[in-house]
Amino acid sequence: MSQFDNMLADKEPQAYALVRIVTGFLFIFHGSQKLLNFPKEFTYDLSPLMIAAGGIELIGGILVMIGLFTRPAAFICSGTMAVAYWMAHGMRDVFPMLNGGELAALYCFVFLFIAAKGPGIWSFDKS
Repeated sequence: MSQFDNMLADKEPQAYALVRIVTGFLFIFHGSQKLLNFPKEFTYDLSPLMIAAGGIELIGGILVMIGLFTRPAAFICSGTMAVAYWMAHGMRDVFPMLNGGELAALYCFVFLFIAAKGPGIWSFDKS
């Protein structure tokens, strides 16, 4: 075993907290784009489903980022991304690289991991 195998082992809680915080932070802007046209205009029609998705992205992203109600918020965000993947991407092609669904698939599984692991350090829930 080399010296690099465990180089960051004692930093796992901090690394996980950063993954949770950054994932939530990035997710917020998908919701703010749909609902507030910020940071860039949302160019698609806002159906009730899109408004619901935008609300989940905005509120869920905030909750995951700050670590409040982390498990249920992350689980709902994960499910939203699973639905988004299949509705918007999965029916076009099997491969995410070809159907444009890589980000939705990645968000789905990162949020599922956060829901399973919980808030960790640097959170309001502090589990």
